Amino acid sequence: MNRRVVLALLAAAFALGWLPGSVFGQQKSLKEQLVGTWLAVSWEQDVPNSPRFQRYGANPKGGYVFDSTGHFFSVYARPDLPQIASKNPSTPTPEEAKAIVSGAIGLAGTYTVDEASKTITLRVEGSSFPNQIGSDQKRVITSLTADELRFQNPTAITGGVISYVLRRAK
Repeated sequence: MNRRVVLALLAAAFALGWLPGSVFGQQKSLKEQLVGTWLAVSWEQDVPNSPRFQRYGANPKGGYVFDSTGHFFSVYARPDLPQIASKNPSTPTPEEAKAIVSGAIGLAGTYTVDEASKTITLRVEGSSFPNQIGSDQKRVITSLTADELRFQNPTAITGGVISYVLRRAK
C-alpha cells in the first residue's frame, strides 16, 4: 500500500477519534439534559438598590428534581433553621414559624422547555408560598453542562433577579 494512503488513513482515524461524540450521534435536547436531581450550590437575589441577598444562606440545602414526564419539585432551606421546641410541626412558636417560613420553600408542578430561548417554564401546582400556586414561572438557562446547571428567574415575585447554581447529584 502506498505510504501516503497509509498516512492519510491513519490521520483520518486519529482525527475521527478526537471529534466530539455529538458529531456522530444525536445531541440530547435541553429537556433530556435537565432530567435528574440537581443539588443547590447557591441561590442569590439581586434587587436594584439593595445588596445581593442569600435567603437560604451561603450553603443552601435542597435543589430541583426534573423528571422525564415533565414534572418537577424543588425545595430550598437554610441549613441553620431552628428546631421546633414542641417537636410538633403544627405548633411552632411565632419566632420558630417566622424563621422557618422565611428560610425554606418547597414547590412542585409541571415544566416545559423552550429549546430556542433556553427557557424552562414551571407551572406551580403546590407551594409552601401559596402566592405562587397557579403561576407560570420562567427560568432562563445561562449554562448547562453534564454536572452543573445555572439559571435565572428574571421576574421574581419578590422583585429583582434570582440566580441559581446547582450541581448534578451523583
